[in-house]
Amino acid sequence: MTETAIAEHGLIGDLQTAALVTTDGSVDWFCHPRFDSPSVFGALLDDERGGRFRIRPAGDWTSTQVYYPDTAVLITRFCGADGIGEVVDFMPPLDTAATTTHRIARLVRCVRGRIAFDVLVAPRFDYGRRPHQAILAGHGAVFVAREMSLVLHVVREPGDEHLAEARVEAGDVHVRLSLSAGQVRGLVLETDAAKPPRDIRLAEFTELFDSTVDWWRGWLAKSTYRGRWREMVARSAITLKLLTYAPTGGLVAAPTLGLPEQIGGSRNWDYRYTWVRDASFSVSALLGIGFTEEAARFGSWLGDRIREGDGAASGPLSVLYRVDGTTDLREESLAHWSGYRGSSPVRIGNDAAGQVQLDIYGEALDSVFAVESAGFGLPHRGWVAVRAVLDWLGEHWDQPEEGIWETRGGRQCFTYGRMMSWVAFDRGIRLARTRGRPAPVEDWTWQRDSIYDQILNRGWHRTRHAFVQHYTGDELDAALLRMPRSGFLPSRDPLWLSTLDAIETDLVTDSLVYRYDPAASPDGLAGDEGTFSLCSFAYVDALARAGRLEDARSAFEKMLTYANHVGLYAEEIAPTGEQLGNFPQAFTHLALIDAAVTLDAALG
Repeated sequence: MTETAIAEHGLIGDLQTAALVTTDGSVDWFCHPRFDSPSVFGALLDDERGGRFRIRPAGDWTSTQVYYPDTAVLITRFCGADGIGEVVDFMPPLDTAATTTHRIARLVRCVRGRIAFDVLVAPRFDYGRRPHQAILAGHGAVFVAREMSLVLHVVREPGDEHLAEARVEAGDVHVRLSLSAGQVRGLVLETDAAKPPRDIRLAEFTELFDSTVDWWRGWLAKSTYRGRWREMVARSAITLKLLTYAPTGGLVAAPTLGLPEQIGGSRNWDYRYTWVRDASFSVSALLGIGFTEEAARFGSWLGDRIREGDGAASGPLSVLYRVDGTTDLREESLAHWSGYRGSSPVRIGNDAAGQVQLDIYGEALDSVFAVESAGFGLPHRGWVAVRAVLDWLGEHWDQPEEGIWETRGGRQCFTYGRMMSWVAFDRGIRLARTRGRPAPVEDWTWQRDSIYDQILNRGWHRTRHAFVQHYTGDELDAALLRMPRSGFLPSRDPLWLSTLDAIETDLVTDSLVYRYDPAASPDGLAGDEGTFSLCSFAYVDALARAGRLEDARSAFEKMLTYANHVGLYAEEIAPTGEQLGNFPQAFTHLALIDAAVTLDAALG
């Protein structure tokens, strides 16, 4: 058996961790107790050693997968010669304090005919590095690995006939569950359970299902988006919520690690952390569709990081953090895992945390400004921290850096990093002037204007008639598609329109956009990558702002065809149309929301 394609997954979660469920009914990715914790099920990255929790019919069948409307409840339906069955998967939301107790609820139903379901529960604790024992109990099973445990509860009525045949084999639990039309059973896998396995009454399970559905529909009802692409925007909003760690408000870039940007290549990174950049972008996306509470929660998380100012050599902010705000992110490889379709090394941790990426200060200050403008006041301590950030940036913006794409080929004076430094000072000036905050506004104005002049003098390439990636080359960079959104130049300024034309010539293929050309601008890494879906949606946004509405709508509609069967996007699109990179990626879904809102407004 080989790993299921990246796109052949749906996402469920409880706002503290998440699981991926394949279209053949296998939970092949789940980390416990948080997004950034070691995996318990990891077959996504190693089919033999990763572990899984699979429920599927015996014999031959086909399957389809869909979300229960307006929720994060996933339904996988199987059709075979003997009947139709389905598995309903969800995790009850935990919008509370951090906990190590999580539940994966799986309802198994025979819709028509007779179906024999094969169940396999094969955990592999700590990325498969920690052995465990499996014990069958009267009402389920227990898996124990030192201080970690899983309890498998059975969904059935006390008087129901026993329809399951179970056995333990090499630490895994195998179950054959035979159902006829109308019969329902289920399993609930609970981490660090306080009680032993038990029979869960169907009424209790139904109440759990109903409360989960009600929670998601109640949350989504806060959306103010009423535009043309309501279904895709709603799915993107739910995905962003699923990737938010509720106890702190931190948004992870993706729930996965190690999924390759090129099959068989080495660009396999761990994205289960909160990047200042990604999460800052989410603020405008969420505010744009009415989710003010989520934007404010992240603003609070970001404020804590700014006040801590423990970014060390990289500045007062680290590029990325764990979901609890800590910065222990040492990068290492899981040498015992083969990687997705042989793509190795499989990395955990991320050394990008120690890089200098100047753009994060502009993104952070832009999100602070957006949250404050939305009516959430900036407290005095927050303003003091903002001033400290701009004091540091005033001394350090004019230096080489690694840039937004976290290149490992040496530092450069990246135009995008300079532009976002301009944004940082611009937003600081606006906050000081509109709110009467004490600040060295004259100095900040001088810094802002100096950056502007430098970009026009050194970032503009007279031969290319475009703003380029960095000052010492003529390569282009799709990050600059955000130039009009940042306010650095008007969306129809001739300099920007010329840059947009150049980006289209060099980096755009139909609706798909490359970040940059690694061959022309070496990034210190081997191999190539696909088109970057964040940039593809940023391209739509830029086209709409430039008044090219037909082009923007066409590009947007084409991008929607690259979503998977339940509306999710990975990081990149391969030349074959296959989804690549970590999945689903928050960056892509927030950019989809931004593009939809901008294009809707432009179309009227």
